Amino acid sequence: MQPDLHSRALAAHTLHQFRTLSPLTHCMTNEVVQSFTANTLLALGASPAMVIEPEEASQFAAIAQALLINVGTLTQARATAMRAAVEQAQQAKTPWTLDPVAVGALAFRRRFCLDLLALQPAAIRGNASEILALAGMNGVGRGVDTTDTPAVALPAAQTLARQVGTIVVVTGEVDYVTDGQRTVCVSGGDPLMTRVVGTGCALSAVVAASCALEGDRLNNVASACSWMKQAGQRATEQSTGPGSFVPAFLDALYNLNAQEQA
Repeated sequence: MQPDLHSRALAAHTLHQFRTLSPLTHCMTNEVVQSFTANTLLALGASPAMVIEPEEASQFAAIAQALLINVGTLTQARATAMRAAVEQAQQAKTPWTLDPVAVGALAFRRRFCLDLLALQPAAIRGNASEILALAGMNGVGRGVDTTDTPAVALPAAQTLARQVGTIVVVTGEVDYVTDGQRTVCVSGGDPLMTRVVGTGCALSAVVAASCALEGDRLNNVASACSWMKQAGQRATEQSTGPGSFVPAFLDALYNLNAQEQA
């Protein structure tokens, strides 16, 4: 069955809900991308917070409306804090999202991510190699980079979604968003987005925040992917390279509105 193409009109409607709610999003993300991630959420209208101390992380997960776990710069101490936050989020019924950065290349983070799957993430967002590895298949990756295509990883994503009971997002030139039964694809973006550190990690934070919205979670997550791809296209038109892309991208996110998306 061919995936459905996600509607920009639906993305516009979801963006209005997102900005109205302004979800408080607890980002336990990697050190390389914290500022960019926070600015991305702010540009879209969410409220980011970066709390990493184990005792505070657990407390804050009960306050936040969404939680992101990104294992990009994982350490034993961070793993302890992240697990405490996820356990509290599960108890508080706070949706949490997993970004399994480089999970196929490194054993410690792979074990950690596999253990976390039992705590029922609302969503998982990764590139093709990461999703293949998380599903127990051999993805071809170089750390955070992938040499697999999203289409190749789609069957693994669908199986993983069914097994865990979650939404799985495989990102690349085309993003596939699936709950194991339904699948939508989101086109757009630009290759320049891969020349800037943090666009994928920031997308994971936006996906996490979108899980706080009411309604169909599959469509809410697909809308998050759509906002990022639209902003990436517009920013590329306004920039001359990676250095000018970042401010243009944040501006494009901030200026997205229903009239322009329809």
